[in-house]
Order: sequence, then structure tokens, then C-alpha cells
Amino acid sequence: MELKYNVLIVDDVVENIQIAMNILREENYNLTFALSGEEALTLMAENHFDIILLDIMMPNMDGYSVCEEIKKDKSLKDIPLIFLTAKANIDAITRGFELGASDYLVKPFHAEELMARVRTQLELYRSKLVLKEHNLSLSAKVKYERKRVLDEIEEGQKEIIYMLTELIESCSQETGEHVKRVALMSELLANYHPVLTDDDAKNLLYASPMHDIGKVTIPDAILQKKGTLNVEEFEVMKTHTTAAHSFLKNSKRKIIQSADIIAMQHHERWDGTGYPKGLKGEEIHLYGRIVSVIDVFDALTHERYYKKAWEIDRSIEYMKTHAGTQFDPQLIDIFMEHIDEFVSISKT
Repeated sequence: MELKYNVLIVDDVVENIQIAMNILREENYNLTFALSGEEALTLMAENHFDIILLDIMMPNMDGYSVCEEIKKDKSLKDIPLIFLTAKANIDAITRGFELGASDYLVKPFHAEELMARVRTQLELYRSKLVLKEHNLSLSAKVKYERKRVLDEIEEGQKEIIYMLTELIESCSQETGEHVKRVALMSELLANYHPVLTDDDAKNLLYASPMHDIGKVTIPDAILQKKGTLNVEEFEVMKTHTTAAHSFLKNSKRKIIQSADIIAMQHHERWDGTGYPKGLKGEEIHLYGRIVSVIDVFDALTHERYYKKAWEIDRSIEYMKTHAGTQFDPQLIDIFMEHIDEFVSISKT
């Protein structure tokens, strides 16, 4: 389909406008005219034009001033502008181009010359618009593709985590259900924390199931022992934190990095008496502090090889009593404010 361009002719002399319109009618353009600079700017504010033919010598507001106003307006500045004027000296021509004119045509001009100059500028303008649209489309495609790749990477991380979680579950059914509850409760606690974001909550949801991944290196005789571990056995058990770190430490992916932090630090204590490094207070990453709270609460409320499940009230009292020693006291405050929700998850 043939494009029909909108052309604005600006001149204070009606005869000059008529000459230009008679010539350009052969090109089947939509032609509009203005008899002053002020009128031209009003028309441009209310209508779309593909090219402007502008006289320089006009009363009140000359063509140069009109051009300056057009170039200040982001919505108009790219429209091609041709000066049609009797000013033929080099200074006038130079100033016209300096102000941003696309072309400069001296009166009197030949009909073929005007049609050719207008046609050329319109074709260039249309090409620029097409290129701009293409670039915008390409940019959108690049953004979409980048997001798709990042989503695939994140899904890949999650898949790895699910596989490793299954590996943990192979140790015992209790452990498998435990990691699922820990994931949900860790996300819940993060959602209520005043400084953590939705991304942090999702990181904890996907990374916290790996908090005990290092236990795959612990002998079954220790891992499934009924009763309390002796000193030597407990020292072996403690190595599950550093073993997990050795698995996860080299990843550049945020979920795996989060899992590394959690697995390494979830047995650290607020008072510095935990393991493996004896970190204290805020030296412990907030992810590690959160999973520490959730891990212990879920372990207390469920049966293990070495213990019976505690009643909910007794477990809650333990959490309160150990705020400020084993646990971050702020996290315990948040935990207690929403205890019914955590208990509900714990019972699943």
C-alpha cells in the first residue's frame, strides 16, 4: 500500500504557499499550510506531519525561531525540515543547517527540484522510523531471550537442588519430609522479616532444602544411631557443614551460593558457641540464622532416630528460652508473632 505523507508548508505569502502546493499535489501528499510561525507550531501540536517546508523571512516569528522551537520538542525534533527561502547568502544557509534543518532550498526553485528534495527527505525519514521500530523490536527480542536463558539457568539450579534433596531423602523418610517443611517455613520467616525481599524469600525456599546435604558423607552408623552421639561421633557429625561447603563453594549461581551459606552456617549460634567456625551474632549470615531457627523447631516437633517428638508448647518454650543465646532474638520475636502459621506447616 502506498504511503500518503502529511506535509506542512509555512510562509507568510499566500502566493508562495500556492506555488508549493501546486507542485506537490502531483505527489498525492496531504497538504496543510500556515501563514505564520505561531500558527505552524499550533498545527504541529495538534497534528502529525512527516515534513515541514519553512520560510525564513516572516514577521513576528521568523523561520529560524520556528526551527529552534521544533528542535526543542522531543516529539517534533526528528521531523525533516526544509527551509524554502529567498535568503541565498552563505551565512543564512549555514545558520539554517546549524539549527537542524534537513535541507535548504533557495527561491525561486524548479518544480522537479522541490519534488526531489521533499521525496528524498521523506524516504530518509521513513527509513529512520523503520530502523527505529526494528531496533525496538530487536531490543525486545534480546530482553525476552535473556530472560528465557536466565529462567532456564534458574530452573536448572532448582532441578539440581531437587535431585540433591532426593539424595538427602534417601537417608531417611524423616529427613526428606523435614527439608520440605524447612523450605516452607524459611520462606515464611523471610517474608515477615523487615529487610528481606521477595527474592530473598525465594532464595530461602529453594536453597534451604540443601542445609543438610553434607550428611551424605556421614556414615549411616552415626546418622541413624538411636540415642545420643558420643564425643567422637559428634565431631564426625559436625563435618557435614564443611562437607557441604566443599560441594557448593565454587558455584556462581545465586541459589547454590545461598545453599552454601545456609549449609555452612545453620549450626552457628548467636552467642558464638556453634560450629563449624564459632561465628557470633550478625557475623552469621541472615539466611543461616533463619534456617537455624526453623531447623531446630522442626527437629524438636518431630520424631528422630535419637528422640521422640516434643509437644508443640514445649518446643515453643525452648525457642523462647534460647533467644539471644542459640538464636537471633529478632527472628524469634517474628517467629512468635506468627507462631500459628509455623505450627501449621510443622504439622504437615
